[in-house]
Amino acid sequence: MITIDSASLVGKGLHRECYTHPDDVNLCIKVAINENVKETKREKKYYEFLKNKQIPWDMLPRFYGNIETNIGQGAVFDMIRDHDGSVAKTLEYYLVSDVETEKNCGGLSESFPLLKNYLLDHEIITMTIKPKNILYQRLSDEHGKLVIVDNIGNSDFFPIANYSKCFGRKKILRKWRRFEAALLSSYPDSKVLAPIRPH
Repeated sequence: MITIDSASLVGKGLHRECYTHPDDVNLCIKVAINENVKETKREKKYYEFLKNKQIPWDMLPRFYGNIETNIGQGAVFDMIRDHDGSVAKTLEYYLVSDVETEKNCGGLSESFPLLKNYLLDHEIITMTIKPKNILYQRLSDEHGKLVIVDNIGNSDFFPIANYSKCFGRKKILRKWRRFEAALLSSYPDSKVLAPIRPH
């Protein structure tokens, strides 16, 4: 059993908390809150599906399986870190800060089409795409990439989109358009969103 210290908490979502793995700082452990394991089970199933497809893990953290911890069952993933070793921050963090937006505008702007193409090229289905579920990993002071760390998978009762390229592509594009619309509504004046703003 792995013992998790509350001081190692790095993020908290609606269903799970994320901790630094006590034995490896390049891994994290997601633990379900209030024994709500539905999200963890769904995500595990989809990650196994992606693993069998042999996708590149460029913009998704790799999943290493489940383990038992002192606070419940946990799922082990890559810890997404910036080039300086710090834990990558959410896209939301950058969008709400004028200082961070200005400092990272170029890298953030170029990262949106890269993520969209990654999802389409490898037919990766997501739930709702939100800026708090995406990390911006700074690869240098000027460049970075977006990494989706939550809400991966397909909750459809009959997940046809998982196996049909046509249906999968339509679903991915529909989710992406909603994501873009939500960003433009929440941050209408952000320079970062210039590549997705209608001209």
